[in-house]
Amino acid sequence: MENTTKKYWKGVEELKNDIGFVKNANREFNLDEIENDESVQRRDFLKVLGFGLAAVSLAACDAPVRKAIPYLNKPESVEPGIPNWYASTYSEGGDYCSILVKTREGRPIKIEGNKLSSITKGGVSARVHASVLSLYDNEKLKAPHKGSSEIKWEELDKEVIAGLAKGGNIRIVSNTILSPTTKKVIADFTTKYPTAKLVTYDANSASGLIQANAESFGQAVVPSYDFSKASVIVGINADFLGTWIAPVTFSKQWAETRKLSSGKNGKRVMSRHYQYETGMTITGASADYRGMMKPSQEGAVVVALYNKVAAALGGKTIAGSAVETQHLDKCAKDLVAAKGAALVVSGSNDPSVQTVVNALNSLLGSYGSTIDLGTPVNYRQGSDAEMTAFINEAKAGQVSSVIFLSNPVYDHARGAELAEAISKIALSVSFADRADETASKCKYIAPAPHYLESWNDAEPKKGFYSLTQPTISLIFNTRQAQSSLLTWAGINSDYHAYLKSNWTKNILNGKSWVQALHDGVYEPSESAVASGATFNGNVDAAAAAIAKTKGAGIEVGIYESVAIGTGIQANNPWLQEMPDPISKVTWENVIAVSQKTATEQGIAQGDWAKVTVGGKSIELPVLIQPGQAIGTISIALGYGRTAAGKSGNTGESVYPWISNGQFWASDAKIEKTKDNYTLAQTQTHSTIMGRTAVVQESVLAEYVKDVKAGRYEPKIETSEGEKSPYQITLWNGHEKKNHSWGMIIDLNSCTGCGSCLVSCQAENNVSVVGKAEVARAREMHWIRIDRYYSSEADHDEVLKEKGPIAGFKALEIAAENPEVVFQPMMCQHCSNAPCETVCPVLATTHSSEGLNQMTYNRCIGTRYCANNCPYKVRRFNWFKYFENDNFDYHMNNDLGRMVLNPDVTVRSRGVIEKCSMCVQRIQAGKLTAKKERRRPIDGEIVTACSQSCPTNAITFGDMLDPESAISKMLEDEKEGRAFNVLEEINVRPQLSYLTKIRNKDGVVKKAAAKAEHEHKEHS
Repeated sequence: MENTTKKYWKGVEELKNDIGFVKNANREFNLDEIENDESVQRRDFLKVLGFGLAAVSLAACDAPVRKAIPYLNKPESVEPGIPNWYASTYSEGGDYCSILVKTREGRPIKIEGNKLSSITKGGVSARVHASVLSLYDNEKLKAPHKGSSEIKWEELDKEVIAGLAKGGNIRIVSNTILSPTTKKVIADFTTKYPTAKLVTYDANSASGLIQANAESFGQAVVPSYDFSKASVIVGINADFLGTWIAPVTFSKQWAETRKLSSGKNGKRVMSRHYQYETGMTITGASADYRGMMKPSQEGAVVVALYNKVAAALGGKTIAGSAVETQHLDKCAKDLVAAKGAALVVSGSNDPSVQTVVNALNSLLGSYGSTIDLGTPVNYRQGSDAEMTAFINEAKAGQVSSVIFLSNPVYDHARGAELAEAISKIALSVSFADRADETASKCKYIAPAPHYLESWNDAEPKKGFYSLTQPTISLIFNTRQAQSSLLTWAGINSDYHAYLKSNWTKNILNGKSWVQALHDGVYEPSESAVASGATFNGNVDAAAAAIAKTKGAGIEVGIYESVAIGTGIQANNPWLQEMPDPISKVTWENVIAVSQKTATEQGIAQGDWAKVTVGGKSIELPVLIQPGQAIGTISIALGYGRTAAGKSGNTGESVYPWISNGQFWASDAKIEKTKDNYTLAQTQTHSTIMGRTAVVQESVLAEYVKDVKAGRYEPKIETSEGEKSPYQITLWNGHEKKNHSWGMIIDLNSCTGCGSCLVSCQAENNVSVVGKAEVARAREMHWIRIDRYYSSEADHDEVLKEKGPIAGFKALEIAAENPEVVFQPMMCQHCSNAPCETVCPVLATTHSSEGLNQMTYNRCIGTRYCANNCPYKVRRFNWFKYFENDNFDYHMNNDLGRMVLNPDVTVRSRGVIEKCSMCVQRIQAGKLTAKKERRRPIDGEIVTACSQSCPTNAITFGDMLDPESAISKMLEDEKEGRAFNVLEEINVRPQLSYLTKIRNKDGVVKKAAAKAEHEHKEHS
């Protein structure tokens, strides 16, 4: 941006020029040895992380399952080199995604989204992508166990049936079950054993929302939300783009309201998004206006917003305490103006807070418009009250038998009490795939296979169904939980037959089973939105209950990590090494705290601190997090596993701090325990070195006036006057006769979710290097998502008034609530590529189709190309990461290597690698078109990153095809939002970015006096 007072920075260390950052800023590779934990040496830590077994090769030799149906018309038998695709369903702990599974030689290697699903519409999250790696986890049990010893299935069945036959209360404990057929199995099991009862809970509970809807509308459900119909969106501690309820679906809907077009008669309107939260989330980072609040203030903010809207509409207000947060008056005004097209959502698990939110949405006419109670979703069905009652029963010795389909000893606040109570239960069985925290306490473990080895179904939304089919035969001696329950109930244990029968009789209504299995989904042709619901809740009573909520001292916000979630897939190295979208920390959770609070508490980044809440303490590293509410800290769920596996047993668990279903705690005590710790944090491993044209942004008010608002268009002074850098070159250029592959990335749509990163890792065999290597800036990801904070600082005015020292100090003030831009960055495939000119062996060259290509067996590892790359997107293999005991993650053994894509070379030590724009996919698409004697059709060739993006932020295609989506978009945006990063150095990338536009009224600039005032406050 040419005329701006903004300062862009990736982290506090860059902003303040910390000595550690300055030391490494000009170094391409950090060679310093970093030892984070004296008790665990780096080589030992890496050696124990891994997967390994050759048994999977036996399962992969045959066709996956004879009764499974490929998604595409491929040969029935497995043929080398020919992929088969199977439609299936990812359903874990209430999370859902309709997927396609790519298999090669009978082994699943890649997951993509199923576009036939009207719910997820082809979107996929990072966790869904990574789930294929969990299939090849060698730490899973290979057979059923009794205690610590293996047992035959026949013996286990005999002993379990005998135990169940003794009578007494039987409890089946599970997270949300989306499968209607599994529920039918449990119903049949209950018929056999009438004292059996299903207890459902969720680690990240929405029980308060369900209870509020029962009281407000007489329906104990989670409604369907449609963000695409909202012109004003308000999120209150609800990370709906990251983790709340259904983020893949919500991201898709939200992005529809953020798309713009600079072409003639193009779209010039977008939704306005307000977010109020404690810690910075990807939803808050993507909002137009963001306000901060303490967790204890959540209810007060909701009440204040309700009263402002009610007063504007002439309605009755309710009692509420005063609360201060940014933009609340403006938010209320915009909501009133958008009545009928407004949506307010809250992530609170307090039914009183949700009742007021319901009343607010009712005032705004959201029911029947942006909220549909008639077609509820099933993602969160857990009841906190039921789970509490079960634990009390177990502690009182009132449960005779318990069967676990989940891991409550780890992921429930009262897990420690339950662990002790299990020993009092005569019969305890777990269906866990490993001896996890709960299973290790049980008498029997009847291990269930991975979902990619299983038959199942799901009903994520009322009347919308999908099927799960196995894509590989059973790897180990495991058995589906449904088959075990059928066996113990004395029913035929063939779950496939049971599933097919249930669908034929109760779901398909005469439609084809084969077609449903082929498509993966079975949905109604049309889904009508229910008319508006009548609110009958007691809003005054809810307000009175909220008024009693008080915080004290330092408050702790407990949130779900985008990568690790609730901890189900904690043992997945792809997820552990995926940088958190906001903090960019890998391999552990941290204490996120604002700079002001850290100073007050005497802690700093690089310290470890002990946090104590209600007598329970944990110790974690400290992270200074811009955007964190003052007087609070945030810590992620999902870590602190003790029996997940060697990759997953990291960090600390905060589940014990959850009290009465509320995901926050107050009166926390913080005590520094040690210092000089280096986080495995990627945010400043590369830097733009002071350049200002990398991120370009503006506001909607300016964009409406000028579609080039925010654009930085550099000019070069010549003897002939000013010229564009592209008009001056020493290059002869590259002729592209047939194809010119390129990409457009819309910064308006990118939420930083990381789906593209894990998809690329799976597609291109990108290595996992471990915590210590990441700390040394040696991560191998081909695509990174740069997260830039920005803050207003009028450097020039302060410089003139106070001198150069004060001027530069003004730029070093870390904004308490900065704006954020996410920018995916990979090889730009420059037509004037600086890397190509310096390679002494021509290992990196330019193709006739616009690709910068690497010849791995020619590379001798000089790293000249990496030093010469202005985008810092090349990765050097310091080690041979496969078949190396020091990097025993997943490529060091027969089982782990089954996940590798045979179409992509596995790189070895001493070579440079980087984004190839999925050239293997391009070649496969071209060959298919050639066999059919035609040109490739736009959309049939896509890169892994563009295919996976749930918001369609990445558009890939042939820029020589005038009918391609990318050509049409460039035609609209070349004189609008489209720009090349570092355009002034004339490297001519094949990638274009679209300017970030925020729906704000105008550019806000801080006065010099304000900047100086803030500096004094932080000094």
